[in-house]
Amino acid sequence: MRSSGVTTSPLAGDSAFYDSLLHRPVRSPTAAIRPSASIIPWRISAEAGGIEVWWLRRAPTMRFLAGFWAFPGGGVSRRDAEIRIAGNPQGTSEDTFTRAAPELDRESMGSLGPDLAPGVLGGALRELFEETGLLLTERPAPASESREARVHLLRKELSFAELTRRHGRAVASRLVFAGRWLTPPFAPMRFDNRFFLLEWPRDAPDPEPVDDSVEGLRSEHDLSEWVRPEDALRRWQQTGLLAAPPILHVMRVLADEGSPTEQALRRLRDTEEADLGPMRRIEFRPGVVLLPLRTPTLPPATHTNAFLLGNPPGAAVLIDPSTPWPDEQAKLLSMLDAAREQGYRIRSIWLSHHHPDHVGAVEAVWKHLDEPLICAHGADCAALERRGILVDEELVDGQVVRFEGQPDLEVEVLHTPGHTRGHLSFHIPAADTLLACDLTSTLSTIVIDPPDGDMDHYISSLGRLAAREAAILFPSHGPGHPNPRQHLEELIEHRLQREEKIWKAYRDGLSSPSALVGRVYDDVPVTLHPVAERQIAAHLIRLRRLGRIPRY
Repeated sequence: MRSSGVTTSPLAGDSAFYDSLLHRPVRSPTAAIRPSASIIPWRISAEAGGIEVWWLRRAPTMRFLAGFWAFPGGGVSRRDAEIRIAGNPQGTSEDTFTRAAPELDRESMGSLGPDLAPGVLGGALRELFEETGLLLTERPAPASESREARVHLLRKELSFAELTRRHGRAVASRLVFAGRWLTPPFAPMRFDNRFFLLEWPRDAPDPEPVDDSVEGLRSEHDLSEWVRPEDALRRWQQTGLLAAPPILHVMRVLADEGSPTEQALRRLRDTEEADLGPMRRIEFRPGVVLLPLRTPTLPPATHTNAFLLGNPPGAAVLIDPSTPWPDEQAKLLSMLDAAREQGYRIRSIWLSHHHPDHVGAVEAVWKHLDEPLICAHGADCAALERRGILVDEELVDGQVVRFEGQPDLEVEVLHTPGHTRGHLSFHIPAADTLLACDLTSTLSTIVIDPPDGDMDHYISSLGRLAAREAAILFPSHGPGHPNPRQHLEELIEHRLQREEKIWKAYRDGLSSPSALVGRVYDDVPVTLHPVAERQIAAHLIRLRRLGRIPRY
């Protein structure tokens, strides 16, 4: 890459403390992976004119994929291995349950640990009963007995294994294997999920999700419906509907094929068409592809999300090519090659800010993509130059860039200082999406390190982003958040509560960060106090600026 001619250490300048936190020799472990299973109920409806599938929207209180539409399913428990099973799903083999998922092989992340494969089918049929009321056992239970048993099961007063002893084995032979997916590595909860199709029995009533009217139970879902796959995809494209890549892949295949034909099943099981080079295509919102890459970032995060924006065939931009590690860079370059084969024309690299866990692959990508333009905010250009990165064009607040494609995609640039002077976030109105980058994290807190970091500006930037309407917010570290306004307002409130503790302790005579940290951050481990002291320093600067404490 073009050299800036600067030989200054990357730790030079006013981000030295923050950079020092990232210079760790050990990579943090990724989240544990739990086996899980989902069942896709389907039917042919004359009224709908074809196939319909049944799905539910996960309640906003759920820890995993809150607000997303999904199929009945969930994590496998150890007790699921006790469930007696009749038959095997069509299209399965021993590898379906015992072999490591393809992404695990690709990521060289090792095995899944304790083998819970015997419980996958039991877990799938248990979740089906819990979430729809359909009990698939050899001896069907009367409707009243089934409803009562379901309530006891959900209250943990009865196990599904006990039900199979009463009503015969759980029937797995009516299921059809429909693919296997792994939760992306940026998530704090990860699942190795098998999908199964189930033609809804004609003599069975419609699925009946549990609602909050049942005493002692809290529903995991707030909406459910039968939907035509093409209608689900249209709503995902045109509204703020949220769905994860596996669900979208199922909908695309069934919309194309019209029913679970042999061709459809081949496509569902061999998910190569849903890949982007060496990884699955992670596109929660249209035109916004996440590329999680392992980086030397701050725990508990292990990855930094790069973003590919645009719709093929057409122009695109890559935001924050992050990783400095050769193996991860090779993965990124392979994904970019796959993107170009799919019609993406990547003409520029945008940098949200200058921190090393966001710019580590800039040189490798710049060379590989035939020298695209490098763009950033002007306030971060000097810091980027100290890292050997020369900016070709400056991005400015309020700038709207249109990327031609099918359809076109407009991206609004937002200057959101606070984490750094030139930190940028991005708004994609057509996708109902905010890219907050390092303004927020859904895994932990954001470090504000003066003088480059500014708490006053940071709180203002959070407020500015909260005023934007969006269905989902994606940070640089962690999964997306389905309620951006709530998330951002909670972050502001948290910072202000911490600031009140600082102000009260200051009035009691504690004036330096080292003296304040024990009182203000009594809820964090002592090992984090050096980082906490920098947050206190940032708050003290803000309090002086507001006139609440004397200036030096």
